Amino acid sequence: MELTWVAIAASLVMALAALCIFIFAVKKDYFRNLEDTKYQVFWSDLEEPPTSTENRNASGPKASR
Repeated sequence: MELTWVAIAASLVMALAALCIFIFAVKKDYFRNLEDTKYQVFWSDLEEPPTSTENRNASGPKASR
C-alpha cells in the first residue's frame, strides 16, 4: 500500500511540474506565431540537398578497372 502512495505522489509532482513548465512557456510567449514555424519545417522538408553526379565523381575515389 505504501508503494501506491509513492506512485500517486510522484505522478502528482510530475503533473505539477508539467503545469509549471506550461505556464512558464505561455508567460514567455513561446506559443506565439506557430504558423511560421510550421511552414519553416514544411519547406525545409521539400528542399532537396544539392547532389549531382559531377560532384560525387569529383570528390569520391576513382574506380579501378
